Amino acid sequence: MELNPGLSLAAAAGIAGARILRGDPALAIRGLATLGSAGSADLSFLSDSRYASQAAMTAAGAVIAREADVQVLPAGCAVLATDDPYLAFARLAREIESRLRPPQAGGRHPSAVVAGDARIGAGVAIGAHAVIGPGARIGDRASIGAHSVIGAGVSIGDGTVLHPRVTVYDGCTIGARCIVHAGAVIGADGFGFAPAAGRWEKIPQLGSVRIGDDVEIGANTTIDRGALDDTVIGDGCKLDNQIQIGHNVRIGEHSALAGCVGVAGSAVIGRRCRIGGGAGILGHLEICDDVTVSAMSLVTRSIRRPGFYSGVFPLMDNADWERSAAVLRRLPELRARLRRLERNDDEEPIR
Repeated sequence: MELNPGLSLAAAAGIAGARILRGDPALAIRGLATLGSAGSADLSFLSDSRYASQAAMTAAGAVIAREADVQVLPAGCAVLATDDPYLAFARLAREIESRLRPPQAGGRHPSAVVAGDARIGAGVAIGAHAVIGPGARIGDRASIGAHSVIGAGVSIGDGTVLHPRVTVYDGCTIGARCIVHAGAVIGADGFGFAPAAGRWEKIPQLGSVRIGDDVEIGANTTIDRGALDDTVIGDGCKLDNQIQIGHNVRIGEHSALAGCVGVAGSAVIGRRCRIGGGAGILGHLEICDDVTVSAMSLVTRSIRRPGFYSGVFPLMDNADWERSAAVLRRLPELRARLRRLERNDDEEPIR
C-alpha cells in the first residue's frame, strides 16, 4: 500500500527521531519496503551488517542506517542517520499504518448483542455478532471485533482493540491500549484435575486473568484463568501467536514470548525477559528479570541470574534422564579434570 500524499524526508526524520545525513528534505516517501524490494519512493532500513550486500544494491529512495554504515549505501540514496535504525523504522511504520488504516469509527453493529447493564464508553466500536455480557465495562475508544465474546463482569481498558473471534471469559481484566488478535482465548479454565481411583476429578478454577496496559496478544494464544489466585500478564508484555499460558502464571512487565511457547501452571517469569519460539517452561519455576531463553529450549529449573540460556534434552526414562542431567551439569568440571589427567600422563617419564 502506498501513501498519497507521502511523507517528506524531513517529516520522516522527525517521526523516526533521526537526522538527515544525505538527501533532499522535500523528498516524498510513499511507502516502506525491504532493501531488496524497495523502489525510489520507498524508505528502507539497515540495522545489521549481514545485509550490507543488499544495502549496496538497493533502489530505495532513502534508508535509515547508522552513520558508520553509510558508506555501503548507493551514492544517490538519501540517508536518515540514527543509533537504532530498527527502532526508528518501527516508529515510522506505526505512523504510516495510522495513515493507511485510520481508527475504526465508533458504533454498534445491529447484530451485536450487548447486555443492558454493560457499560460502554465513548467512541466504542462493536462489530457484527459480537456479544457483551452482563456487567461488562468497555473503555472509551475500544474496539470489539466481529464474533467476539466478552463475558460477564469483564473489564476492558481505553483504546484496547480486540480483533474478530476473541473470547474473554467472565471476570477477566484487560488494560488500556492493548491489542488482542483473532482467535485468542482469555480466561478458559486452567488444567486442574485431581486423580481419584483411576479417573480425574475436575478442580474448579476460581481465579481470573489480569492483563496490564500496552500488552499485545497474538492470534490463537490462550491464557488460562487461575485456580485460586489470578494469572497475571504485566504491562507492556508482547505475546506472539499460539502461545499457551497456564493457570496462575505471572509474567513481569515488558517481557516478550515468541510463537508456540508453552508456560506451565504457576511459573513466574520476571521483567524484560525474552523467550524464544517453541520454548517450554515447566510449572512452579521462577525466572528472574532480564533472562533470554533461546528457541526450542526447555526450562526445567528456576533461573536466578540474568543471562542467555539454551538447552534441549532427549526424551528418556525419567530416572535415566535425571542421572544424565546431573552428569551434563558437571561436564565443564569433568572436562577440566580429564585435561589435568592427560597432562599428568604426558609428563610421566618413559621407563
